[in-house]
Amino acid sequence: MTTEILIAIIVAAVVVLGGGAALLVRRSGRELPPPADLEEITEEQIKHPEHPEPHLEGDDEEAPFEETPADEREIAGPVTTLERPEEPRGRLVRLRARLARSQSSLGKGLLAVLGRSTLDDAAWEELEDTLLAADVGVGPTTELVDRLRTRVQVEGTKDPEVAKAALREELVTLVGPDLDRSLRSAGADGRPGVVLVVGVNGTGKTTTVGRLARVLVADDRSVVLGAADTFRAAAADQLQTWGERVGVETVRGPEGGDPASVGFESVKKGIEDGVDTVLVDTAGRLHTKTGLMDELGKVKRVIEKQAPVTEVLLVIDATTGQNGMTQARVFSEVVDVTGVVLTKLDGTAKGGIVVAVQRELGVPVKFVGLGEGADDLAPFDAEEFVDALLA
Repeated sequence: MTTEILIAIIVAAVVVLGGGAALLVRRSGRELPPPADLEEITEEQIKHPEHPEPHLEGDDEEAPFEETPADEREIAGPVTTLERPEEPRGRLVRLRARLARSQSSLGKGLLAVLGRSTLDDAAWEELEDTLLAADVGVGPTTELVDRLRTRVQVEGTKDPEVAKAALREELVTLVGPDLDRSLRSAGADGRPGVVLVVGVNGTGKTTTVGRLARVLVADDRSVVLGAADTFRAAAADQLQTWGERVGVETVRGPEGGDPASVGFESVKKGIEDGVDTVLVDTAGRLHTKTGLMDELGKVKRVIEKQAPVTEVLLVIDATTGQNGMTQARVFSEVVDVTGVVLTKLDGTAKGGIVVAVQRELGVPVKFVGLGEGADDLAPFDAEEFVDALLA
């Protein structure tokens, strides 16, 4: 009996080993993929361990997961881990201190003149020169100095603190506290508001679009981004990254494609999804290039086949001074600019461009950019600006 059991065990072992060997021969007899394919499979497993393990050709298992390349996607969806942007009003306190530091030379220059015991003709002329050097412009400067000089003379005050208080009031009046600086981000008849963002290269236009998305998301508004800057290779990727950080989808087209088409599809997507606002980034262009400026007009016309453009924001680099004013004039002739975003305002002491650009275009500065942080864009407030100027 013991012998029979031993024989049965030996037979079973032979069967098992034989089957395993056959399986091994079958596996080893199959040609392995080329080295490049093996590297791709390895990278796939490293990046996406949650996907099923890829199998060699001929197996019954599913083929390896292949992600669609980013440049072939039309719509980039949100990521799962989202940032919560800072509330827009909460930014003003932090940004005011930064603005006060950057504008200190202008404010100190004005206060130094008004702080003198005697305000003679030379003092008023120096005050005028200080304002002109800060890009306030000839007209607004003359207006401010005349009003302030008359007020001091009529009131007969020689107290520097009273003169400084008068300066603050006149500056606030000059900047325009009653201008409507709200962002027209809402549409009508069930369609989204459409915000078209324009400007020359290097002003921070695409970054401004991404920051505006954060402002709107912080205000609990739904947004779609349109990457209509198809001429700059990194623009669509940059905008998509901004969107992903706050869970906003980005509509994009092929590199070098028709920007008007991307704008059209972005608004179409916004209507289908029922979002509140569509933000469209346009290609940066030199204001001296007539053909490119005409293309910008086409983008706006094509977009409005889907929904009216509710806001056209012109992004201007505050450090460019009078060149920025030239840009403002040309852009306003091509598209109906409704508001201005001044970027890099903390990089210049020439805060007078706020007054000059408003006078030139007849539209308000609505946002200012200060710093490199994601939430370093704040709604413009006349009194906050003047207080920072004179801090």
